[in-house]
Amino acid sequence: MSFNSKRAMESIFSVDVEDWFHILDVPASPPLMEWSSLPSRVEANFHRLLEIFSQKGVRVTCFFLGWIAERYPHLVKEAVSQRHEIASHGYAHRLVYEMTAAEFREDALRSRKLLEDISSCPVQGYRAAGFSTTEKTPWFFDELAAAGYSYDSSVFPARHGHGGMHGTLRVPHVENSGQSAIVEFPIAVADFVGVPMCFFGGGYLRLFPYWLICRMAQQVLKAGRPVLFYIHPREIDPLHPRLPMSLHRRFKTYVGLRRSEDTILRILNEFRFTTFQDFLACHGHSLGTTEEPQPADTDSALFALRTHSLKLSKR
Repeated sequence: MSFNSKRAMESIFSVDVEDWFHILDVPASPPLMEWSSLPSRVEANFHRLLEIFSQKGVRVTCFFLGWIAERYPHLVKEAVSQRHEIASHGYAHRLVYEMTAAEFREDALRSRKLLEDISSCPVQGYRAAGFSTTEKTPWFFDELAAAGYSYDSSVFPARHGHGGMHGTLRVPHVENSGQSAIVEFPIAVADFVGVPMCFFGGGYLRLFPYWLICRMAQQVLKAGRPVLFYIHPREIDPLHPRLPMSLHRRFKTYVGLRRSEDTILRILNEFRFTTFQDFLACHGHSLGTTEEPQPADTDSALFALRTHSLKLSKR
């Protein structure tokens, strides 16, 4: 499916707003009870990202970790004042498949309510820690809808350190279970020597050369899909503290930090960007569902989604 409109070539840039110690699946990662005792780097790094976006005239989606928003509410307010979209990264940065359905809903709901209280804006979007929704969490979308969200960007349609969902749809679509309707924006992947791979965020954005990132981005755009670029504030900070970890994981976590900011600047010059919320407002009518229902069913799912979004906007 392609999105044929004057905005079809726009991509989406997002920031997962967390700190340097929010590293998943590392024995040395501190538990939540110790986070407040650690030296924070997120304020300075996020301010620098806001400066970059302002300089380039780009609006982005900020997936705030609820714990960060609670501790640094001014960062949320500053993002709102610069017209960036506020979305949720959960509260405690827990892997989805390590929670029960009830624990997940509680965490996602807590984060949404906190962000809405701080920002005075409806929070429609969610992204799971580590893109950790998998076949092991069949309740994910129903629980997300129950927690008050309209869209998600947690599905990684390729192999990934936290599972991934190889073979799933790559195009934005409606996940319609019959009980809920959530728009899913899968993480962008491109085919490289026959293998689906991500080139557009985190360690991938730091590891691959810029010319390859651009070539793979063009492949995604030519397929009629937006490129979803994402970054963490710590990734523009080569001087941030390091956690002890294996050599392999250390390479993946810290490679390319010194060139990250330059890469981001070049990407913002190269591509046209919008937010998830604005993309959905422009292209929501074009979205199909995972179950390929008859047109009437698709219209019903989208009507339910838009009705839910309208309720959020009136809070």
